[in-house]
Amino acid sequence: MITVKEITCKKDLKIFVKFPFKLYKDSSSWVPPIIAEEVRTLDKDVNPVFKDAEARYFLAYKNNEIVGRIATIINWLEVNGQNEKKMRFGWFDVVDDIEVTKLLLEKAHQIGKENNLDYVEGPVGFSNLDKVGILTEGFDELGSMITWHNHPYYADHFRALGYEVGKTYSENKMEFKNILQEFFTRVQNMVKKRYQLRALNFTTNNEIMDYADEMFDVFSKSHSVLSSFVEINKEQREYFKKKFIGFLNPEYVKFVIDKDNKLVGFGIVTPSYAKALQKMNGRLFPFGFLHLLKAKKHAKTVTFYLIGVLPEYQNKGVTAIIFEEFWQTFNAKGIELCVRGPELDDNEAIKKLWKNFKPVTHKRRCTFKKDIA
Repeated sequence: MITVKEITCKKDLKIFVKFPFKLYKDSSSWVPPIIAEEVRTLDKDVNPVFKDAEARYFLAYKNNEIVGRIATIINWLEVNGQNEKKMRFGWFDVVDDIEVTKLLLEKAHQIGKENNLDYVEGPVGFSNLDKVGILTEGFDELGSMITWHNHPYYADHFRALGYEVGKTYSENKMEFKNILQEFFTRVQNMVKKRYQLRALNFTTNNEIMDYADEMFDVFSKSHSVLSSFVEINKEQREYFKKKFIGFLNPEYVKFVIDKDNKLVGFGIVTPSYAKALQKMNGRLFPFGFLHLLKAKKHAKTVTFYLIGVLPEYQNKGVTAIIFEEFWQTFNAKGIELCVRGPELDDNEAIKKLWKNFKPVTHKRRCTFKKDIA
């Protein structure tokens, strides 16, 4: 018999977070999260997203063993501000038993119905800066710190339960040797001169902090047209600054500013922490942080995390400036592979951005959705 129990105390959050460590223990593709960081993300007293959102967490048990988990999420900024009556779910993991999937998803439908929402969709997080999607292709490819991993049967479960595909995403990789500087060097020189722009590079993380608020403004304005966009509140910005900026190698952060030192575009790339996180197996201490530090300085694979350009500067070649700066840094560092995180398949602008870089799609993922009866 399968039973589903709601987590009602903080100490059980760690049990919720650690379930995938058992489920994927034999997977060479799964990249474990840092347990302490994952707990903080889900903690209502720590993550400021809960100013505008609520979440409930459930574990499924069979024969006294955990066989599944789900986070049910309502983002009220999305529901009330955008009139998108979506019941979100994320942090979804199950054994290969469709009854477990069914019972967990019923919790999302129940809560959605109680709150007069129209449909359930996931897996998604609280906002655009969280992980997204069920992996549907590329199960043998190494994951990343910004994506969820799952077994192939997940999608089969959703389809069998009458869910349809919501949004689709692709992940691409590019060998650095195939990224030809000629595609952007001439253009970026012209763009700098025409619009009086210049590149801004960094040597320390503290220097980045001085521009972090502007960066979030540009991010919001440049991504607001996407079908998945949800606004990020002020408190969340502060939270993400503290959470993520320490993981950045400042040399891999590129900003473009105008003659008045106003930020008009940015690109953020992270060293690949995937193999370091696998070695850490969820723990920063006593020695896990050393693996992170080594990857931060010496990884030969990098992950493109975010790119944003103010709407009034889009289609004017600002990204050529960003790519020129990345090319110079990657060439000096001996970078071999560039990996891109999940990108919406209906984002035509991003497809045009990468078309000359010989990208190879190595993973696909999607969300699944179903109306609330």
